[in-house]
Amino acid sequence: MNIALIAHDKKKKALVNFSVAYTQVLKKHSLFATGTTGKVIHEATGLEIHRFLSGPLGGDQQMGAEIATNNLDLVIFIRDPLTAQPHEPDILALMRLCDVHNIPLATNIGTAEILVKGLERGDLNWRVNIHDK
Repeated sequence: MNIALIAHDKKKKALVNFSVAYTQVLKKHSLFATGTTGKVIHEATGLEIHRFLSGPLGGDQQMGAEIATNNLDLVIFIRDPLTAQPHEPDILALMRLCDVHNIPLATNIGTAEILVKGLERGDLNWRVNIHDK
């Protein structure tokens, strides 16, 4: 599966810790991330990650394009709900695209863990056949 990993600045450490904890699951999939997030996850885990631009510089929109063209299967976007983000419209658009295209979206570590544990068990294989067509 193609998995997006995104985190706001104050949440990057949480996503890195999550990625370290679930490296064995994540390494079996194709990973995509916004710029700095991908860099820090790669440095901490050694996972191979395709990196887009930083979120505020267009990375959120690049992820949105991947969702719209059916190239992402799951999005983990650890948001900071207590800090205003200058690119909030891009964030909302990305989340809307997940809803439109029925892409599972985790916006906090608790939901991300549920999704990754489901992925590990094979519960999320319903999208695998899409890539086989």
